[in-house]
Amino acid sequence: MAGRMGNEQVTARNLVVVKADAERNILVVRGAVPGANNGIILIGKSGK
Repeated sequence: MAGRMGNEQVTARNLVVVKADAERNILVVRGAVPGANNGIILIGKSGK
């Protein structure tokens, strides 16, 4: 049977928020964000 890639949650650290535009609901992040194009990501404060 084929594998199930992308089925688990991944946490990416050391990403920097460059700009936030509240009018257009855009958040610009510097760094590699895992996931598919046009996917949904959750952003939270670091635990460290």
